[in-house]
Amino acid sequence: MNDDYLWDRRGEPDPEIQRLEEILGTLRYQPKPLHLAPQALHLAPRRNYVPLLAIAATIAVALVAAGLWLLLPRQEASIPAVAFATPATPIPNHPWSSPPLSAASNPPIKRRPVIVRHERQDAEALVAKQQLMFALRLASEKLNAAYRRTQTPTQIKNQHKAG
Repeated sequence: MNDDYLWDRRGEPDPEIQRLEEILGTLRYQPKPLHLAPQALHLAPRRNYVPLLAIAATIAVALVAAGLWLLLPRQEASIPAVAFATPATPIPNHPWSSPPLSAASNPPIKRRPVIVRHERQDAEALVAKQQLMFALRLASEKLNAAYRRTQTPTQIKNQHKAG
């Protein structure tokens, strides 16, 4: 057998090689020209409008939400923080009532503001204070941890120091 026949088909072929070439010849690569349909050549490229529609929908939802937020009435705190004390009116002809005072003998009574506190307000204030203190402690811990990370030299894990 001549090895040149296997590489460049020079020389005398081996009968077994020829038989194998005939059997496998049906599976040989046969180039074909590219055929495009005539309709595909004249179509304009289709555009994808999905991202533009998503952006437009997001903007529309944001505008509707902002409009509703501006139009809805706000609930203001209706609990008064300060109340004024008014003197009690005496009951006429009551045994414990004092005789009426004349306006000329006594100066007018100045009203002092009296702070009205409710148990619910105290509880809410205590809860708000606890939440604020927790948030401040948490922020302080985070800042301290970040400061320590920036101040101490760090070594990359799984690496040894050179030297």
